[in-house]
Amino acid sequence: MPIKLPSDLPAFDVLTREGVMVMTEEQAARQDIRPLRIGLLNLMPKKIQTENQFARLIGATPLQIEFSLIRMSEHQTKNTAAEHMETFYRPFTEIAATDEKFDGLIITGAPIEHLPFDEVTYWDELRQVFDWTQTHVHSTFGVCWGGMAMINHFHGVKKHMLEAKAFGAVRHRNLEPASPYLRGFSDDMVIPVSRWTEIHRDEVTAAGLPILIDSEETGPCLVEDPCHRALYIFNHLEYDSGTLKEEYDRDVAAGNPINVPANYYPDDDPSKPPQNRWRSHAHLLYGNWINQIYQSTPFDLSLIGKAPVEA
Repeated sequence: MPIKLPSDLPAFDVLTREGVMVMTEEQAARQDIRPLRIGLLNLMPKKIQTENQFARLIGATPLQIEFSLIRMSEHQTKNTAAEHMETFYRPFTEIAATDEKFDGLIITGAPIEHLPFDEVTYWDELRQVFDWTQTHVHSTFGVCWGGMAMINHFHGVKKHMLEAKAFGAVRHRNLEPASPYLRGFSDDMVIPVSRWTEIHRDEVTAAGLPILIDSEETGPCLVEDPCHRALYIFNHLEYDSGTLKEEYDRDVAAGNPINVPANYYPDDDPSKPPQNRWRSHAHLLYGNWINQIYQSTPFDLSLIGKAPVEA
């Protein structure tokens, strides 16, 4: 089954050209099934690029997905046209006021790692989002800064500044091959990393949370939080082949100190086109997450946050 998107959303054409099955509201209405409602709380500055990345992954599953775009209520983006935001996004306050429920919610990263959490302008509202997920979302996926913020909110696990940016395609280990979220995963894998902060392994385990994927070089990558029906990934499996290159080229052009992303370009030569070695694991992870949601979410959306979780 395809992902349901507005026909004028840029991701509709992008995914169609790539062979991902997409359908309009009218087409979806003709199918007598309940689609999974998946929300994307998009905190990234390049909204359209991020929409494409996550829609591509969750649209590759065999289930019909209804994809909803959500923004923070007061924060105004400077990198995406106001018309796009007005047309396709709804503020969280509107979502909360209408008492809507979602089978899944993805909370993206944000380029504000240098700030303490309580200095982020929308921190109070984001904490409301985290608490709201416990009664209105069946499963939440926090990505990079979004995952660090969520694990801090619920467990007090801190983010720690790094002396140099963790940047590149980094080798990781599968610590829990029996986890349903890691079905089909190799024993080790390459995952894009792009951050100035890290989560410490001992603080995660002290909080009683299982680490599913880990790296000797960059620390915990994927953490499960069963009590809050959440996953936290601190790296970027959703990245396109050229996303790290875009970040590197941007910093070089701006004169910012930046290392060549490790293990990314052939022979670590930025003049050569990078190769994507994580795409299959990205599809596996998000496909497994959608599958777990499908198997355990209530058919009656009103029961989300009330019914016991069975998976």
